[in-house]
Amino acid sequence: MPIYLWEGKNRNNIVQKGEMEASSEDVIRSNLNRLRITPTKIKKKPKDLFENVAFLQPNVTQKDVILFCRQFSTMIDAGLPIIQCMDILHSQQENATFKKMLKNIKEQVESGSTLADALKKYPKQFDDLFVNMVSAGEAGGILDTILRRLSAYLEKAARLKSQVKGAMTYPIVTMVIAVAVVAVILVFVIPVFQEMFADMGGALPPITQVVVGMSEFVKSKIHWIVIGIIIFIFAFKKYYKTEKGRKLVDATMLKLPVFGLLIRKVAVAKFTRTMGTMLSSGVAILEALDIVAKTSGNKTVEQAIYTVRSGIAEGRTMADPLAESGVFPAMVCQMISVGESTGALDAMLEKIADFYEEEVDQAVDNLTSLIEPFMLVFLGVVIGTLVVAMYMPIFKMAGAL
Repeated sequence: MPIYLWEGKNRNNIVQKGEMEASSEDVIRSNLNRLRITPTKIKKKPKDLFENVAFLQPNVTQKDVILFCRQFSTMIDAGLPIIQCMDILHSQQENATFKKMLKNIKEQVESGSTLADALKKYPKQFDDLFVNMVSAGEAGGILDTILRRLSAYLEKAARLKSQVKGAMTYPIVTMVIAVAVVAVILVFVIPVFQEMFADMGGALPPITQVVVGMSEFVKSKIHWIVIGIIIFIFAFKKYYKTEKGRKLVDATMLKLPVFGLLIRKVAVAKFTRTMGTMLSSGVAILEALDIVAKTSGNKTVEQAIYTVRSGIAEGRTMADPLAESGVFPAMVCQMISVGESTGALDAMLEKIADFYEEEVDQAVDNLTSLIEPFMLVFLGVVIGTLVVAMYMPIFKMAGAL
């Protein structure tokens, strides 16, 4: 059905504007009259010329999905039917891509599909975890509660992801800037000094000779260095996509001196938060473990979770295979064992997640405070060495005079 843009005045003579989907202008006038709005202008909304060009359309962000969950749960809790909720959410959605998606979901639900099945058609926005929890909510008649849990889970997951990105971004950006500064000095600054030293004559100090040699090498081979870096990045990405490559890289990441501990804590926090949320929402434990393994983001952690899943399928507890994997700390395994024995595994997992999210906060702060002085010393030593190497011949000549 076409979408119409309308403008009118309410009973207080205040101008209002909006858009409405209907089969004709008469239907729009009738709907506005029921809302006690006197229409003054109604016209068809012009079509977006680029609506079918995917890469020009806005992306659906995690923030959009979180807001959708919050608003949906509030309306369900207020007693509104799902179709009416979807209609309201669709009409007030500003993101064109998400708006179109919500319209399709509403139409599928109207045609008899469950909400979970309709959401399943958009795996990028609504993953297996989301769909399974909505399915459990529909089956148990607690969809509003499930949506609230989902929004809380997504908010915490987004915060955890943001913390890790922040921790990784700072050293990477600093290192890139340091390399760029050194490259500029070697390619543009040192050749100027080199010409000056050639005019002076005489032997250069050893450190100056080394720096001048480095400058000549970088200047003459800069294009090959750039090509080499691009080939290395491409080859690394290709290798990481293989099963063997991902296993090796992910296992190495967990063993890194400082970052390894942070990655391990993030993995524990993500695992326990996701499992706790799914179990408390009524998702079967084997299905929950399968989903958590796929979304772990680390092959070593994924294999450990699949080992736990196999153990539970054979009648074992969750704690024993976790302890045997060597990936999860002993404290986590012991707390999960207590949760299993008391029948409150979901609550125990939530407590572990809360603790490890605080641990990630502390680890990120410690990492930042550790990296800052290291980077400053590194930059000072490198650039200081270059400066001293360039000025030593000048000092030597001044001493001779």
